[in-house]
Amino acid sequence: MTAIERAEPGDAGEILTVQRAAYVSEAQLYGDPFIPPLVESVEQVRKVVETGTVLVARDGGRVVGAVRGRLSGTTCLVGRLVVAPDMQGRGIGGALLTALHEESADALAFDLFTGHLSEGNLRLYRRHGYRETRRERMSDHLTLVHLRRWV
Repeated sequence: MTAIERAEPGDAGEILTVQRAAYVSEAQLYGDPFIPPLVESVEQVRKVVETGTVLVARDGGRVVGAVRGRLSGTTCLVGRLVVAPDMQGRGIGGALLTALHEESADALAFDLFTGHLSEGNLRLYRRHGYRETRRERMSDHLTLVHLRRWV
C-alpha cells in the first residue's frame, strides 16, 4: 500500500534518487543529459522541501514518488512529478497529483509544463483535468507544453 505524505528534509536524498531515475528517460527522449532535474543537488532539493510543499509517495519505507507545489498568487505551480521507474503505471503519479490538489486548498488553478514528446505525461495531466494553454519552443528538439487545471 502506497502512502502519500509531506516530505521531510531528510527525504531529500531519496527524492533526488527517484527524480534522477525518473528523468533519465526524458533526457534520452530529448537528447539532453543536462536537464534541470538531473543536475539538481541534494541541497537544492532539501531547500525546496524546507520552504515549499513537497509530497512523497512511500511504499513501505521507500520513497517511490514525489511532487512539488508552490503557490504564486492564487495559482499552484506544479513541478517535478516523479515516480520510480519500477513503480510506474500503478496510479502513484495520479495519486500524488490528487493529493497536491487537496493540499493546496487556497489555489484557484494549477499550472505545470512538460515536453511535447512526453505523451504519457500529457495523458496523465489531461486525465486529471489539465488543459493545454500554450506551447513554448525552447530549442530545435524541445517544445514545452504548458497546461492549467482550474479548480
